Amino acid sequence: MRVVVQRAKNAKVTVNGETVGSIEFGLVLLVGVTHHDTEEDAAFVADKIVNLRIFEDESGKMNHSLIDVGGAILSVSQFTLYGDCRKGRRPNFMEAARPEQALSIYETFNEELRKKGVVVETGQFGAMMEVSLTNDGPVTLIVESKQKSE
Repeated sequence: MRVVVQRAKNAKVTVNGETVGSIEFGLVLLVGVTHHDTEEDAAFVADKIVNLRIFEDESGKMNHSLIDVGGAILSVSQFTLYGDCRKGRRPNFMEAARPEQALSIYETFNEELRKKGVVVETGQFGAMMEVSLTNDGPVTLIVESKQKSE
């Protein structure tokens, strides 16, 4: 799995002009799934993200996690995170999981986040979505499941 994590003051996702998910404060997650991802990967990445100390404490240091500050998550499926742009001018998406597998892992990932006590809003899997957010910091990180072996 590959997840782009963005700290946000607010965010929403719309499909055909209708808001399908929104948060006031927390993290926006762009979630990519590849062929070899498992439920274990989803659980690992979910745990990593909710415990990342990327929110500021009283002295301005990034010392608090999403759980510590009571933030929410807007989780958006994003197969293009596995677009390979090294060759030619058109991205190759061969590393992105097929929709059936990606949906299953994406849903497991969101459920793992909820098990941690976090409010999780989502986009609509497979739809053309518009995501808007007020980036906070900005703080943007990439979390990958392959790190579990490191």
